[in-house]
Amino acid sequence: MNGARMSADMAAQPEVLRRLVERRGEIVASLAGPEPAGIVVVARGSSDYAAIFARYLLEAVGGRPVALAAPSLVTLYGGEPRLAGWLALGISQSGRTPEIATVLERYRAAGARTVALTNDPASPLAGGADAHVELAAGEERAVPATKTFTAQLAAVALVAEALGEVPWSAGDWEGLPAMVEELLGDPGPAERAAEDLGDSEELISVGRGYLMCVALEAALKLREATGVRAEGWSAADFRHGPVTVARGDIPLLAVSAAGPAAADVEELAERLERTGTRVVRLADTPGASLPYPAGLAEPLCTLPATIRAQQLALALALRRGLDPDEPPGLGKVTPTT
Repeated sequence: MNGARMSADMAAQPEVLRRLVERRGEIVASLAGPEPAGIVVVARGSSDYAAIFARYLLEAVGGRPVALAAPSLVTLYGGEPRLAGWLALGISQSGRTPEIATVLERYRAAGARTVALTNDPASPLAGGADAHVELAAGEERAVPATKTFTAQLAAVALVAEALGEVPWSAGDWEGLPAMVEELLGDPGPAERAAEDLGDSEELISVGRGYLMCVALEAALKLREATGVRAEGWSAADFRHGPVTVARGDIPLLAVSAAGPAAADVEELAERLERTGTRVVRLADTPGASLPYPAGLAEPLCTLPATIRAQQLALALALRRGLDPDEPPGLGKVTPTT
């Protein structure tokens, strides 16, 4: 019960990112195509949170609407999409979830140009798409997705580069693997935050804008690795009703990056802190409980922020004597249809 497989998967992330950065020009060129009328993204599980990142980033860059698919409308209800001129993006670690492969295939038949982001070029999802971005993360041995999730975030950012002007530079990409490596070599903040969370059985995780996907992913990793009843929310949505559950005995994980959404997340954190809530701040600011370096374009902050969230889930699992490698009832591929 030492989390060796999860730790090894996490440790591989700098090299996975380096390989993607090295292929950056090739990947962006392979995605060139006509400007889409709109974009639809289909995913499940952790990949769903990469899809939420895509929802924000691709709409900001392309200026066209981006929708998150409702797969059951196709697989269970027999919906007939009409997607001529659209781009459909399928995101799946394995590429073997039948539901995702089926939906992307139907979207292609409905007129969409399709792109698959997967770790397996031989998978049904990759084989059925017009273009495929291989994550090349290697086999992920622990059940909680770590290196494949950050690879998905990076791949989504490369899709954005193929669509239009992005708010980062080649230098940002070149520095990311070393930044991630440095964070992975500094588990102390996560260990201290895990100690601060103590025996809490519930947790609220909030973020907004580009970093909302990290708040949702952090909650999922905490649920998977530790069994904590962690719920992820948009900081804005949390104010519309769920804030009533915020009591002093339920800690708050506040996820942010320098940018337009940071002040809103911090205002919520301070408000709850005044009522006795323990707040763990995951941010690119000095003094944050889970700090990461400042200076990156806000969308790329999802990568180092996710590393800190993974470290917290691992540290809390180990502190509680749990095995995060094999959470009960979970497997690497969940065969939804």
